Amino acid sequence: MEFPEVFEEVDSFGHTSFRVKDKPFVMMGEEERLSIAVKTLPETQEFLLQKEGFSKTPYIGQHGWTSFDFTVVPEWDDLESFITEGYLRTAPKRLAKLVQS
Repeated sequence: MEFPEVFEEVDSFGHTSFRVKDKPFVMMGEEERLSIAVKTLPETQEFLLQKEGFSKTPYIGQHGWTSFDFTVVPEWDDLESFITEGYLRTAPKRLAKLVQS
């Protein structure tokens, strides 16, 4: 929520998403266990898929979405940087510049 023009929304499936300009960059769910999906760069996704606890997000993984299922606790600093990456991939350039400066 610290990024410019971000808002939280709960969809009809009960998933919470964080959005900028009505485009999600983080989605959270609790089906069998807590999971967080983040919109990552393809290179980041490929790197993460080699690690335990990470997978392509069902239905949208081909667009760079990567899920963290918390079977292995990620480094929180790393997770924060992936969320920042998701915001920068999704936000309009004028908003992304505010975060990058």
